[in-house]
Amino acid sequence: MPKGQPNSVPDDGLTTRQRRNRPLLAVHTGTGKGKSTAAFGLALRAWNQGWPVGVFQFVKSAKWKVGEERALRVLGDSGEGGTVDWHKMGEGWSWIQRDGEMSSEEAAREGWEQVKRDLAAETYRLYVLDEFAYPMHWGWVDVDEVVAVMRDRPGSQHVVVTGRNAPEKLTGAADLVTEMSKVKHPMDTGQKGQRGIEW
Repeated sequence: MPKGQPNSVPDDGLTTRQRRNRPLLAVHTGTGKGKSTAAFGLALRAWNQGWPVGVFQFVKSAKWKVGEERALRVLGDSGEGGTVDWHKMGEGWSWIQRDGEMSSEEAAREGWEQVKRDLAAETYRLYVLDEFAYPMHWGWVDVDEVVAVMRDRPGSQHVVVTGRNAPEKLTGAADLVTEMSKVKHPMDTGQKGQRGIEW
């Protein structure tokens, strides 16, 4: 298996092992398909390592049954690998009661508050904040606060944020940024999303 070699090694006083095991903030953004799919691929790797995984879906409908959710829930309950908790906006968060009248903006803020609590408690080793770029882009969640919380998170907690229009401050603070660009998509020729490909 090929081993990645860095282009340069900073003079930061860290050993190779310390630098290699540094927790990462990753951002998957851009107009192309595959941002969430790539993040769920990371969740599979984390599960395989025995890490607890927390998935927080900020925009996608709670009624939408995505294949990755089912697969990761089954894996998390299998007794092998790590645990997996999956939280969907619009369905109600498991740790509180809420009425059905809560707005999307309020739900996003509430979700962010829970992510902050989980980061402080070091609940998960990998956080997938799916479509979290949107609440920041829309001004529902303060980008400066997100960057500060991510910078100061304790322990070895990796975080991946997905969504179009990721704010520049977030991508600037991230360790890994991937921009998915669209070259071609079936929707360009009038084909709707299909089972097994989009969900």
